[in-house]
Amino acid sequence: MPTRILPAVGDADAVRSLTTLLSQLPDAEPLAPVTDSTQLVDTLARLAAESVDELPEVVVVHERIGPVPALELVREVALRFPAVGVILVTTDIGPGLFAAAMDSGARGLVTLPLGYEDLAGRVQAVAQWSVGVRRHLGHGADVFTGVGGTVVTVSGAKGGVGATLTAVQLALAAQASGRPTALVDLDLQAGDIASYLDVQFRRSVVDLAAIADISPRILAEAVFRHDTGVALLLAPGEGERGEEVTDRAARQILSALRARYEVVVVDCGAQLSGAGAAAVEMADRALLVTTPDVVAVRGAKRTVRMWDRLQIRKAEETTVVVNRHSRATEIQPPLIQKITGTAIAATTVPANFKELQAAVDAGRVHALDGKGTVRQALWALAAELGLVKAPEGAAARRGGGRARSGGRARGRDEAQAGDRSTVGFRRRRE
Repeated sequence: MPTRILPAVGDADAVRSLTTLLSQLPDAEPLAPVTDSTQLVDTLARLAAESVDELPEVVVVHERIGPVPALELVREVALRFPAVGVILVTTDIGPGLFAAAMDSGARGLVTLPLGYEDLAGRVQAVAQWSVGVRRHLGHGADVFTGVGGTVVTVSGAKGGVGATLTAVQLALAAQASGRPTALVDLDLQAGDIASYLDVQFRRSVVDLAAIADISPRILAEAVFRHDTGVALLLAPGEGERGEEVTDRAARQILSALRARYEVVVVDCGAQLSGAGAAAVEMADRALLVTTPDVVAVRGAKRTVRMWDRLQIRKAEETTVVVNRHSRATEIQPPLIQKITGTAIAATTVPANFKELQAAVDAGRVHALDGKGTVRQALWALAAELGLVKAPEGAAARRGGGRARSGGRARGRDEAQAGDRSTVGFRRRRE
């Protein structure tokens, strides 16, 4: 059986030399090279979604890959795809880098300039290790410690647009459908998830920031298991400590959570920090919550442009969620989409703070009335994003697509019904 090898090299000259050598190896099947860290992770995720058996046995990572540094990329691949062996190609042959590479999860180290014998020996050893791991684990689906979880970030166009409420309800919807879910508060200086869920817990995301290797035991000690089943990783009680969570720490923490939970929802708040930027960059879905008013929409446009300038995320890869929507407002979702240049969620959240006020004041937003229009809209949004597990059975398989689209349609109908009732009430008063 040929050994499938995926090169991840950003330098054009290094790509040519590496692919030439790989093609000369016996029983080697080099795949088309990827040129950056995002493309590598996306390629592996796409192959894993088809079958774990489709994953390459060996991934070769060049030290000058970007934008994520090579060692952090090695760690993420090792956490998300444990049966894939990673080889790091580097000019540094010192013991310090060797130890750091092994700690990150690399299975081998090859020095530049590349030599045939050295590369062939490393590839063969790592391929044998990968095949042995897959044989030992038996079924491909059991390779992941979780299921290579989906990371969704929720950011606000400005403060007070409802990003935290949206993040909490998305996590609750995913957990209620049977998907193990973690909810992370990366609004490091002003996080309110603990207040929304009436939680007091001494551990926070800061406790994981300085840990190089986050084991399952360490992770379990840092998260708080809410009554709803959602695992909470909270913001620090002292806002100034948020500076301890760097972008590198955020990547490590989210990679560890992604390996343990099917869904990871991250509240990034309205202020961009290094940790929040890293989360948005590595997220599978990045949501930007806005309200249909001029100030908030301008804030959304400003945020999207900043993400693009900083190469965090492209506008077309961002999804805007419209909160407090009403058919009576002049600014409607199509106009917001045109202004921001982003995708826009089909599900809008109606304006009905009266429905929320008692639950928010009591810190029990997890106990919102299931018949309320806001909760129904947010759970319909979770279904639209694919965070809710589809029901099992033949009926679900036959009508899965119709059920999802029907859920979105019901959410829109309920939102519109709420708008019509509001307009009717206003007319009666007049």
